[in-house]
Amino acid sequence: MNINATGLDFMDLNEALRQSRGNCTITNCLGQRFLAAGISDKTVTVSGIPGNAMGAYLNGAKIEVMGNAQDAVGDTMNDGTIIIHGNVGDAVGYAMRGGHIYVKGNAGYRAGIHMKAYKEKQPALVIGGKAGSFLGEYQAGGTIIVLGLVDNDRPIVGNFPSTGMHGGKMFLRSDCKDIKFPGQVHTHRADKKELAEIEHYLRHFCTYFDCDLDELMRSPFTVAMPDSNNPYRQMYVPN
Repeated sequence: MNINATGLDFMDLNEALRQSRGNCTITNCLGQRFLAAGISDKTVTVSGIPGNAMGAYLNGAKIEVMGNAQDAVGDTMNDGTIIIHGNVGDAVGYAMRGGHIYVKGNAGYRAGIHMKAYKEKQPALVIGGKAGSFLGEYQAGGTIIVLGLVDNDRPIVGNFPSTGMHGGKMFLRSDCKDIKFPGQVHTHRADKKELAEIEHYLRHFCTYFDCDLDELMRSPFTVAMPDSNNPYRQMYVPN
């Protein structure tokens, strides 16, 4: 089914999406918020630029945006897949507790903030370009991967990555020599076992965005994870 978003506010657009049967294509999207919030049973393809909190509380659906997206994509998503073929704004994956988000381009500030995991729920955020400051702030679980596939002079991540991190892992495709991490975070070069942990995420990324998996797997990655003795882990993660 095709929904033309021209002239529809976010409530009308979401109601049309909920009432549609089967997979859906949305055209001429222009900033409508909360697109596909809570959806569990559809594949939604979006042409245009969705507004804030697209895919919030997503519960198993697949959303594919053929260009850029704004802030808070996948806010508190529980399951499903979000694919962004452009750049994304701030706080992508905010408090996500399951599912996967793949971004071809850059991400703004506070990507992956409050990401968490529980038992079989292991969320992942893969950013193909570079990320802004406060990446993985208060991360409590899951996996964040930044690939830096952008030809500019910016570092792969901005200031204060992993601030308050007390769980999960972050993989940065860089030696990170010029990046300052907080004291409660341990960094090291990824070994073969750790690269194997992220291979399936990279494989999906390469399928979605036509990249060379072998080239990515040959690259050096820096892993950031919380020190086992840091106070945040003691406060929030069961022993």
